[in-house]
Amino acid sequence: MAVADAVAAGADRASDSDSVPVEIPPIVSVDDHVIEPPHVWESRLPARYRDIGPRVVTAPGEITYEGGVLSWTEGTGRPTAWWYYEDLHYPMVRTHSAVAFPREELQMVGITFEEMQPGAWQVAPRLADMDIGHVEASLCFPSFPRFCGQAFAEAGDKELALLCVQVYNDWMVEEWCGPSGGRLIPLCLIPLWDVDLAAAEVRRNAERGVRAVCFSEIPPNLGLPSIHSGYWDRFFAACEETATVVCMHIGSSSKMVSTSPDAPGAVGSALVHSNATYSLVDFLMSGVFVQFPGLKVAYSEGQMGWLPYILDRVDVVWKENAAWGGVADKVPEPPSTYFRDHVFVCFFDDKVGLANIDAIGLETITTETDYPHSDSTWPHSKELLGAQMAHLTQPEVDAICRDNAIRMLGLELPTAAELRG
Repeated sequence: MAVADAVAAGADRASDSDSVPVEIPPIVSVDDHVIEPPHVWESRLPARYRDIGPRVVTAPGEITYEGGVLSWTEGTGRPTAWWYYEDLHYPMVRTHSAVAFPREELQMVGITFEEMQPGAWQVAPRLADMDIGHVEASLCFPSFPRFCGQAFAEAGDKELALLCVQVYNDWMVEEWCGPSGGRLIPLCLIPLWDVDLAAAEVRRNAERGVRAVCFSEIPPNLGLPSIHSGYWDRFFAACEETATVVCMHIGSSSKMVSTSPDAPGAVGSALVHSNATYSLVDFLMSGVFVQFPGLKVAYSEGQMGWLPYILDRVDVVWKENAAWGGVADKVPEPPSTYFRDHVFVCFFDDKVGLANIDAIGLETITTETDYPHSDSTWPHSKELLGAQMAHLTQPEVDAICRDNAIRMLGLELPTAAELRG
């Protein structure tokens, strides 16, 4: 179905007044977050690294956020939990555990572990909060290392940095996900600074059942090679070989889109889809999906309402600019044709996207709750999804809220239909 035809079909369905109320199945959320407990690295690193490895110190701090950039000073302000690592002092901010506060108190200020929602960093309270929020299973991105482990890539001592990546992954598998009975889904890091070490870490974790890995949506923003360079091919090959999904959270390039250095935070928040948009165009135009036909990638927190236009636009550019665009030899078919076989997207509040699922592709859409961040729909995710999905059929709702994520991550969970018997 052409994109324009699919958009029209979605609009017709959205206006159908005879829709039957749907049931929201227990959600599989593919984008939530964990705040690492203070002991993670101190308890696992060799003793010689305990004084320079990641550790938590509570001290006063002041936080600002403008132009898409988080800044801080230490020594004055409110008590704040700081992660110390080499020369880095990184503060935990109230938005890291936003669900612990009313919306009107959700300022960019420091936070201590005692003030956080217990489910943000402890397994048993997290599972209890998942029950409250109608979530059966959850994939959690990191906090202190940042969304793809940038903190370790920026470190001076790469031997220590590699150990920190491995410690995080061991903790993720053994302590965070291990006691959860399969409800917390492991999402691991790679050493971004070395593609061969990255491929080895993918394989090490795949051997113990991990099927998701963090990656940067725009690596050059981190001073790393682009996906057009061929540098990442051995990493992509390892992911394809092990059926590991490459998960890219907005902000995993450490650069959020804004219009000016003095733009308020709301400007950047309205533009959060932009990094996902840039990254998807990169992948569709790179030939990576041609070279690695089994590779799967997933975009987190970028919503999806922008997709019908961009999928149409890449095809127009591919066709009209074939003589000089630089992709005709690498991408033999219209770029949008690779999307549904290789890409997953997710949303938590996107009426426009849900009105255009035919143009996007039902099989690509998954759900997130973004717990415990400021955009989180917890504890009202079920009610919000029910209101936004009233025009969809029950099989469509089942796919978006649960079944697509099970297929994406290879989870051993029953489908929505199987749950209902």
